[in-house]
Amino acid sequence: MMFNLRNKVAVVTGARRGMGRSHALALAGQGAKVVITDIDLVQCEQVAGEVRAAGGEAACFKLDVANKADVNNVFDQIIAKYARLDILVNNAGIYEPHPFLEMTEDEWDRTIDINLKGEFLCAQRAAKEMAKNKWGRIINIASIASGGVGVGIEGGVHYTASKGGIIGMSETLAVELAAHGITVNVIGPGAIDTPMAGAEKMPKEALDAMLAGVPMKRMGRPEEVSAAVVFLASDEASYVTGATLYVDGGWLAA
Repeated sequence: MMFNLRNKVAVVTGARRGMGRSHALALAGQGAKVVITDIDLVQCEQVAGEVRAAGGEAACFKLDVANKADVNNVFDQIIAKYARLDILVNNAGIYEPHPFLEMTEDEWDRTIDINLKGEFLCAQRAAKEMAKNKWGRIINIASIASGGVGVGIEGGVHYTASKGGIIGMSETLAVELAAHGITVNVIGPGAIDTPMAGAEKMPKEALDAMLAGVPMKRMGRPEEVSAAVVFLASDEASYVTGATLYVDGGWLAA
């Protein structure tokens, strides 16, 4: 079976809903033992229930990715339970738009802390565990709105800065961690229909205007991003590192 993740231990951050939930279910579907983390433990347990109902194995931990002590504590518990860590999907993130000229320092810091520093903290701790077995997969979730490709988001200067930082960070981590058997890649989703930024949250005019620039003329589904996660987590992606895979319905090509 291709993309076989049996006996692998995978951590997914921000996994209580949306793309994170989808990633957790997809990894479990390929045989991985999935650790579901988020700030809301109740909703994490609901996702874990879905995994178990489908015959998979799951554990849940409440995690604030921006808090180093919390990250270390949770990863300690994960290692105590499974004695290894193979896959990290750095999915946790927020999008809280504010006009640039009115944005406060606290608003900037909150987004950078969760979206960028959180991925750094989790990747650093995960890599230390993965290096022990000379095998690991770090998959960082960014966005097509990440600089260099001509997609800015009005009101999202902190968000786009964080996502661009993720790509730059990941390219460097790929270079540094290759010797440890760890690959580091990025997925840049386009317009994906999720609770955080789904179609139902957008005025019809705004949605139509956005989709006019997408050749496929629709929003993507979380499962379509999760397929890329499964690939990058697998042995089949063993020679892929430092790459950014855009899952955007052709938005950047248009």
